[in-house]
Amino acid sequence: MQTKIFNTKEELNRAFTDYLKEILKDRERVTVALSGGSTPKSLFDYWAQRHATDIDWKSVFLFWGDERCVPPTDEQSNYKMTRDHLLDHVAIPERNIFRIKGENDPAAEAQRYSTLLQMEVETVDTVPSFDLVILGLGDDGHTASIFPHEIDLWESADLCVVGTHPDSGQKRISLSGKVINHAQRVAFLVTGDGKAEKVKQIIESGKEVAAAYPAAKVKPLTNNLVWFLDKEAARLLGK
Repeated sequence: MQTKIFNTKEELNRAFTDYLKEILKDRERVTVALSGGSTPKSLFDYWAQRHATDIDWKSVFLFWGDERCVPPTDEQSNYKMTRDHLLDHVAIPERNIFRIKGENDPAAEAQRYSTLLQMEVETVDTVPSFDLVILGLGDDGHTASIFPHEIDLWESADLCVVGTHPDSGQKRISLSGKVINHAQRVAFLVTGDGKAEKVKQIIESGKEVAAAYPAAKVKPLTNNLVWFLDKEAARLLGK
């Protein structure tokens, strides 16, 4: 695991862009599972404004790590956020975009998306293996849409699972832990003072935390895990 700490979101975005470009180098197809949230929104704006032409978008194939069970026009939709802040501003072919259809029945859509992943993403030991999975970190230690109260979903034999938000009861479709940990690379993007306590617990603590927080169970089989943090999110590390 690597931990990279930056003074500003812009520095983080710049470093992550270099990280993506390195993955894309000499590749015709790179599969990426996206995250929702405010940090990816900042990254997408950065790409749209500064890297619309110098990233090889035709080689990027986009999927989602999770999606709220709402229509694609809903303000809560991760797809809509990505569409508004990135996809409408860069020359990525529509055939490269594979959204989770949050408007569908959750269980049926989880199965449909699982089948799609098996067809569109290279597999390792029969499990889809993304070139890159981008994750966020919730204040409660959740990642993708697997929450602490449903942590058993992480170990599901399924490729996609249906999670439930602990407060709103909203259904969400999420990659399972098996798919996340089969990725070639996993990157957490975490910013803000409100994430500092969980960042410290997850990066510096042991098995007890791993048993409680889904984000602590992110351990790709390749060992290729990078945390991109701003200084606020990292402020408690080493203390």
